[in-house]
Amino acid sequence: MRTAVFALVALILAADHAAAQPAWANKLFGNSSSHDFGTVARGAQLKHTFTITNIYKVPLQITNIGVECGCVTATPTSKVLQPNETAQLHVNMDAARFNGPKTVKIHVTVGPEFVSTATVVVSAIARQDVVFNPGEIDFGSVSKGQTPTKFIDVEHAGSASWKISEIVKSGAAPFDLKVEQLPQRVGGFVTVGYRIFATVKPGAAAGAFKQEIILKTNDPQAPVITFHIGGNVRASLNVAPNPVNLGSMKVGEEQSTKLVVSGSQPFRVVAIDGLGDGLTIPLSDRSATTHILDLRVQPRVAGALRKQITVRTDLDNESATVTVEGAVAP
Repeated sequence: MRTAVFALVALILAADHAAAQPAWANKLFGNSSSHDFGTVARGAQLKHTFTITNIYKVPLQITNIGVECGCVTATPTSKVLQPNETAQLHVNMDAARFNGPKTVKIHVTVGPEFVSTATVVVSAIARQDVVFNPGEIDFGSVSKGQTPTKFIDVEHAGSASWKISEIVKSGAAPFDLKVEQLPQRVGGFVTVGYRIFATVKPGAAAGAFKQEIILKTNDPQAPVITFHIGGNVRASLNVAPNPVNLGSMKVGEEQSTKLVVSGSQPFRVVAIDGLGDGLTIPLSDRSATTHILDLRVQPRVAGALRKQITVRTDLDNESATVTVEGAVAP
């Protein structure tokens, strides 16, 4: 009986010791496992990205992500990480769903052979007297060259002297900002507000963007509040498919596939760089919003086939690069 008691005590102590050990999955996040958004306006959509790196010698799969509050979502850019591979965990915290201070843990479980759960933390203080409407500016998908405008209102209730003294954004931001003061409202509280307009620049480069905008105020309790502006500028030129996967071929065997090149307005394909070594594309001189190119491939040597070709057009002198890949047997 004494032996059984000692065994039970040893088992409990071992379990307590194991529980006290930090999860090895925490090391996937390096030294960045928490983020404090600080004091924010009610309704703000708070965004942060954690970096996940597989520092181990075996592939890892994210098998589960659990959050302790419905005000937070967490989405990985990839669920499988090979050794030394990196992914991002995009976190959104909705400040419309809580008041005052809030701390939320996010549990990221990896496996499946070796299982461990990492914990990262986000926190914020949502002010009830400052409100964003909407919580952020999202341009969605914008064609290159278009210059849409959207706005966000920020309002403060309780002090007629409250004001925004400065708006700070990155000089590389693909949009311009303009601000107007809203008429002061007097009800149960005096409400002071601003409407901030964002306009996509005509020369904005293609690609997704997300920028944090900092508003400096004269409130010593919360001198800084922030919101985000995001969107995606679509290139004027699109090529599909990309990459082109030819699969398995033999030396001297000819294959052909179609490339669809489309634009926002009629254009001509003026040249294609990177052909040769068995790759050809006949060209015509016609102008159209969509071109269907006949890519012909007749490999000359065995081995891995991987070439990049560049389609050049007269549509604002834009070009698009396409990867052609396959495996060539003797």
